Amino acid sequence: MTLFLICALIGVFAGLLGGALGLGGGVVIVPPLIYLYHAMGIDPQVVAQLAVGTSLCTIIVTSISSVHTHHRAGFVRWPVAFRLGVGIVVGALIGAVIADRLSGPMLTRLFGVFAVLVALQMLLSGRRKQQQGEERVPGSAGLAGAGGVIGTISSLFGIGGGSLTVPFLSWCRLPMQNAVAISAACGLPIALAGTLGFMATGWGKPELPEWALGYVYFPAALAIVVTSFPMARVGARLSHRLPSATLKRIFAVVLIVIGTELMLG
Repeated sequence: MTLFLICALIGVFAGLLGGALGLGGGVVIVPPLIYLYHAMGIDPQVVAQLAVGTSLCTIIVTSISSVHTHHRAGFVRWPVAFRLGVGIVVGALIGAVIADRLSGPMLTRLFGVFAVLVALQMLLSGRRKQQQGEERVPGSAGLAGAGGVIGTISSLFGIGGGSLTVPFLSWCRLPMQNAVAISAACGLPIALAGTLGFMATGWGKPELPEWALGYVYFPAALAIVVTSFPMARVGARLSHRLPSATLKRIFAVVLIVIGTELMLG
């Protein structure tokens, strides 16, 4: 029950921050899960993998709602999303294999580096201008290749890929509404393929706790989804009333502190 309540609280923060600031849940979910799993006495060699796999599992549910919303608004350009998705699925599976090959402490440090980079991107994003001019979307091979890179990194760190997909599509000079909508559509294959990959690579590991299927710890995933799903809508409504730019800067600073601690820990 204590575990469920703690994970439910993680879900509240993940939903609120995701809805209010447009953040992918993974960057909010993975760090507290790493601390929680350590406190539970789980083997440090599998803690980071278990946190990442669990995070990807929760993104499946939240991304379905996001894709539906953007699709109804008519902003998802499905041909682009499908071509990216081919590479994303392959990349997400590769990311799960890489994570399994890394030691738990090494993956934790790498996530710390990634968290700091995301925080810096958040601090500098307001200064970056939307690319102007005629669209320059690559062909099928180029989109699949970009999807492979996005899928690998996203799966490795348990994120939905928005921090990578949106800048890439913006560089391709797609309108921001389309970039965000396509990114949301790509979050689902990242989460699905990544979750399956982490289940497979962690299958039968004796260090894992009871109720874990591979590197996915279902009690934690269920508790997070129960609260993050409704709180994301609350966060989205709050985004129109709160100073989101200020909140984003504050969270970026917190993320730098957490990322630094994970790197040095």
